[in-house]
Amino acid sequence: MSGVGIAFLSIGIMLVLIYSGMHVAIALILLSFGGVWLLRGNFDIASNMLVLAFKDSISDYLFGVVPLFVLMGLLVAVAGIGRDTFEVAAQVFRRVLGGLGIATVAANAVFAAITGISIASAAVFTKVAVPEMIRHGYTPRFAVGVVAGSSVLGMLIPPSLLFILYGVLTEQSVGSLFIAGVIPGILLSLIYCAGILAMGRWWPSFIGGRKADSYDTSQDMSIGEMANKIAPIIILIALVLGGIYGGYFTPTEAGAAGALGALVISLAKRRLTWASFWQVLVQTGHTTSSICFLIIGASLYSRMLAMSGMPGWLGTWVVDSGMGVTGIILALMLVIILLGTILDSASIMLLTLPIALPILTGTGVDLIWLGVLVILSVEIGLLTPPFGIAVFVVKATLGPDSKITLGEIFAGAAPFAVMMLFVLILVFLFPWLATALV
Repeated sequence: MSGVGIAFLSIGIMLVLIYSGMHVAIALILLSFGGVWLLRGNFDIASNMLVLAFKDSISDYLFGVVPLFVLMGLLVAVAGIGRDTFEVAAQVFRRVLGGLGIATVAANAVFAAITGISIASAAVFTKVAVPEMIRHGYTPRFAVGVVAGSSVLGMLIPPSLLFILYGVLTEQSVGSLFIAGVIPGILLSLIYCAGILAMGRWWPSFIGGRKADSYDTSQDMSIGEMANKIAPIIILIALVLGGIYGGYFTPTEAGAAGALGALVISLAKRRLTWASFWQVLVQTGHTTSSICFLIIGASLYSRMLAMSGMPGWLGTWVVDSGMGVTGIILALMLVIILLGTILDSASIMLLTLPIALPILTGTGVDLIWLGVLVILSVEIGLLTPPFGIAVFVVKATLGPDSKITLGEIFAGAAPFAVMMLFVLILVFLFPWLATALV
């Protein structure tokens, strides 16, 4: 069998293994090892490649940013900063039609700017925002849908773990990718808010909610209380993003500064116990090891594909087919969105980018702009059935006693997936939305 034939066979087997329930990283490692063994006909070469990949894949200094940002996000969640942000946003928007939904989006956008973890956002705001919205008459479907939809802002608004992963895979500046995500992230947040207002006006049965004049003004917060709740968020944003954009920190150093800042804030608020701190450390280890294991698998698979000659063959085939750069990018986004129905976000990027990048590298495509398109496509997948990891996190956080079904969460998140698709189209048609600040 030719090298290209072995590569395509590995892709087919991989899909079968993943659909069967095998972890993506394990499938990648097994198929990479077997592929090299078949290509070279030598067990020792395959073994040596395996050892080198485990040694070299995650030894770069940049990978230190992964556990640091994860640690910061989890400490922020423990400190109750998400709850404080929602309470302030709810105070500001409570008299607007659909105001608590807009407050959830606004709070999630701010929360994303200091965590970059969509799963943490989904878990925090399911606990904080959903009960409050239901108590004020919003439909359960809308309450969980707006939380699931806005939680994915954490993957687009910097700092973002997916941008870090994309930067590592494509050898692009993580700082530039962070900056590229600012305008699309703000645009998506504004479109979410406009969409909620539009649904409140023309589809009130979907949203529910109470009239603006039915709120008890005696519970309004003072300006001082609001400032006290929002101050830690502003400090962390200034520390992390200001440090990166001001040139004071590398992304890894910013992660360390942010983690230290989150630790100090959680201690100052007296919301961090030894038990919760230990739980934060354990969760940080689990998340980091899972991401690193996936990166190792992707590195192995990329090397196997390079040995097979498949990227060069695909590049020639694409040129001969006349598909063009636009066609390639559209096909890549479609594949990513479809893979989102069965895989998590990191796995999707690690499966698609090693195949697509060698084809696109020689075409002059702006890889920073492409990164924003990839992240938006991945985010849509986080809300689509049957997998939709953000939806499953919301369901798991609601607990087994909740009467809200998985189908209701998917239905509630559907309008937000459509709005995200609209933003994806805008960024595709107007690349300056991603590159204007870079």
